[in-house]
Amino acid sequence: LLTSRTRLVRISTVRCTVRQRSLMDLIPHIIAHSEETDAEDMGGDDAAKEEAAPPSQNPSPKDEKSEQADASTKSSDSIPESDGPSKEAIEAAESARRAAEAKAVAEATASADSAYVPSPSLLTSSSPLPLLRQVDGPSLKGYNGKESVYQAKNVPVPLRGRLDVPIHIGAGGSVVEYSVETNNFDIAFGITAEREEGVTIVTESVRVDCHQKPITGKFLVGSVPCAIVFSFDNEYSWFREKQVTYKITVTPPSQDNVVAGRRRRAKAALKAVVDDRTSAETRLTKASTQRSTQSAEIARMEKEMEEKKKSLDVAAKEEGWLKDRVKLRKTQVDMLEKRLKDGWDDEKRGAQNNGST
Repeated sequence: LLTSRTRLVRISTVRCTVRQRSLMDLIPHIIAHSEETDAEDMGGDDAAKEEAAPPSQNPSPKDEKSEQADASTKSSDSIPESDGPSKEAIEAAESARRAAEAKAVAEATASADSAYVPSPSLLTSSSPLPLLRQVDGPSLKGYNGKESVYQAKNVPVPLRGRLDVPIHIGAGGSVVEYSVETNNFDIAFGITAEREEGVTIVTESVRVDCHQKPITGKFLVGSVPCAIVFSFDNEYSWFREKQVTYKITVTPPSQDNVVAGRRRRAKAALKAVVDDRTSAETRLTKASTQRSTQSAEIARMEKEMEEKKKSLDVAAKEEGWLKDRVKLRKTQVDMLEKRLKDGWDDEKRGAQNNGST
């Protein structure tokens, strides 16, 4: 394709005019212009031959080359240059992409805020402030929405070892973007979100060839507070230490999204609090009824207990009196039986006195 100067000139022209296009867009233009050049050169050669050579004579090689060059030059002048995308078009496309991304983030944030449910610890707290702080989100006083970047280069992960990089997220609607790569070898990579309710797997931990191509991704954090943990697992390797390079960018929500998110979370929290209050009121009614019933039962039992205590005292007194009476009667029975059996002592003495007289 590059055997003639004309083709070099044309390909260079194409490269200049479409330098802002991708390589895959550029290659078809080069091939198309090369084919067009071949056709025009062939047409130019035939025309030169017809004009320069009389019917009975052959043109000299020098004249033929000159005519081919002239024809090629004319053909080159007649080829229109390919117009690449203008700067305005590129900026418009980039602006449209950003607008679409912002819209997707706003919709996802709205969905997460609308599904907001206070955690059990917030509902059982004796203070109203923790719930309100979570609903309010970040303070707008001095809020600038500046992104936070966490990055490190060539961090060693020992063989049979693991590296965890926790990132605390406090603002709902934050966008987390990451890029991960290693030197020479693969590694197991995964992402989890740790909340009070439990652990959510964002990206399953699998072995990735990030030494060949960086692993990138972006996701939205809707439920906060939480800790996003980036895990680099090398426990499967018995022989090689890995070196990890990562860059994690956390972009907080815009001020407009913070304001809108507050209201959505407030509505969702209000519904949850009202539902919990209704449930608590129902349980309170049942508990109050049960307390009244049990209190009345206890009062009845206490009154009955007092009466039984009085009866117990009477029975105890009677028991003591009867014990003494039974003991007395037993003594009396024994003494009477002895008299009846052995007689009376005075009778025996009287008989003895009469006999001695």
